[in-house]
Amino acid sequence: MTDTEIEPQGDHEYLVRLDDAETRIQVTPDVLRRISAAVTDEPRVVDLTVQWLLERQSAADLPPMLDLDDIAAGYPDFVPDLDRRLAAAS
Repeated sequence: MTDTEIEPQGDHEYLVRLDDAETRIQVTPDVLRRISAAVTDEPRVVDLTVQWLLERQSAADLPPMLDLDDIAAGYPDFVPDLDRRLAAAS
């Protein structure tokens, strides 16, 4: 299990510390709208995004900067999976 610390940086950007790795995640309003109109908890979206990514790669392999738009463009199942995870967490 990877320890995850999420620190808001302002302007929809979050610094995520994962054990010995760090990455910045930009939460883009367009992806939030595609996930769910009711989503207002950006840190929860970031946490679930990190969990989703860690199921596919190691923390050390995450790039230093990620944008939800880029993740959604690279992984067609990202938005529907994240939407399901958010609904299950509600």
